[in-house]
Amino acid sequence: MSPPLVPLMTLEVAVDPPVTVDPGPPGRRFIPIVGGTVAGGLEGRVLPGGGDWQTVWDDGRTDISAHYILDIAGHGTVEILSEGVRARPPEVLAAIERGEAVDPGRYYFRTSIRMRTSAPGLQRLNAVLALAVGERLADRVRLTVHEIG
Repeated sequence: MSPPLVPLMTLEVAVDPPVTVDPGPPGRRFIPIVGGTVAGGLEGRVLPGGGDWQTVWDDGRTDISAHYILDIAGHGTVEILSEGVRARPPEVLAAIERGEAVDPGRYYFRTSIRMRTSAPGLQRLNAVLALAVGERLADRVRLTVHEIG
C-alpha cells in the first residue's frame, strides 16, 4: 500500500544567480536564496539568507541540498532541510538558463523535506517527512510540498 500525499504548502523561493565553487566535473555551486512566499495551507514568507548547495553532473543531473527558513504568519519560523535531485536533458537546461519557461513535465525535480520548529501550533511539522515536486523558473523555484501520510 502506498502512503497518501497530503497537500501542505507551495513555496515560491526567490534565488540569485549561481556562484560557481568548483567548475568540475562534477561541478559544485551555491544558489543564494533571497526571499519568497509560502501559500496553500500554510501562509508566510521565505526569509533571505538560505542557500542551495548543488553538485552538477555531466549527465544533466543535479544533486540538491538546500537549507533555509520560513516565517509562517501568526506562528513563527520553520527551518527547512531539503535534499533531492533534478535531472533534465541539455536543451531544457539551456532554456532555463536563458530565462525561458519550460514545461516541468520535461524534467524530473523532487526533494524530500524535513522541518524543525518550536513555533506554537507548528510543532507537529517536526515529525513530518514531506515530498516536494519542483519547477525551476528564471529567478525562482516553485516547490509544491506534500506531507507523506
